[in-house]
Amino acid sequence: MSNAGFNQFKGDVNTENVKYIADPQLRNIVNVSIALARPLLVKGEPGTGKTLLAHAIATALRKKLIIWNIKSTTEAIDGCYMYDTVQRLNDSRFGCDERNVDNIHDYIMSGPLGEAFVSDEQVVLLIDEIDKADIEFPNDLLQELDVMEFYIKETKEFVKAKHRPIVIITSNNEKELPDAFLRRCIFHWIEFPSKEFMAEICQLHYPNLKENLLDQCLKHFYALRAITKLRKMPSTSELLDWIGVLLKSGISIEELKKNIPFLGVLIKKEKDMDMVLEKIKFPT
Repeated sequence: MSNAGFNQFKGDVNTENVKYIADPQLRNIVNVSIALARPLLVKGEPGTGKTLLAHAIATALRKKLIIWNIKSTTEAIDGCYMYDTVQRLNDSRFGCDERNVDNIHDYIMSGPLGEAFVSDEQVVLLIDEIDKADIEFPNDLLQELDVMEFYIKETKEFVKAKHRPIVIITSNNEKELPDAFLRRCIFHWIEFPSKEFMAEICQLHYPNLKENLLDQCLKHFYALRAITKLRKMPSTSELLDWIGVLLKSGISIEELKKNIPFLGVLIKKEKDMDMVLEKIKFPT
């Protein structure tokens, strides 16, 4: 494998809109995916930065980011193109100055995958939360992701990618993905950050955060995550939100040592809240 084009993604992004730190393993696997021109399938518990990774890659490499948010009703064809039959029918009945009813191309609109294919420059394509869709959805994407083309039956044309996009696929691991799909992907599991790595993430977002305040926040945060019976563990994004609330409230380190204020920012389920209040004791 040539070194040309390898190590494109350096891992750290710190801009006004995107702040991200990738550990060496994640950085390396991103570059492997780019070098091999294979989709990168990223799994991990919610809040570990899977979606933000695509934003970071696009920002770092100065490429356009196209996002395909997957829902339970999403079909593979939706990502390729949409044929607006209703609009064409209305235009044929009532007339339209903007479109030619006899030209079917005027009613074909590119989906996120189609937009990535026709782009004049390489883009980053995020297929977000692929496990939300029907079990057959990943298999329906095999041809498009492998050969980088799709067929428009209404116009009897093939659309082939001008430039193979950098494809990032995220999954919350809610359902198994087909083996045929997995064979075509590079895979990475994002481990939940250690306390030391989490401190770096927090300092990136809050560079003026005092060290003793950060230490106390992390102490509370990891104490909550140590309660293994929680139905929803607090995530990185919730920790960052919580720190932001603490800073805006002006709470002192002494108060923070006595309790966990604004607990609803970290804990989102009623039964979890009761368990936390029962498990964690503070001095009176």
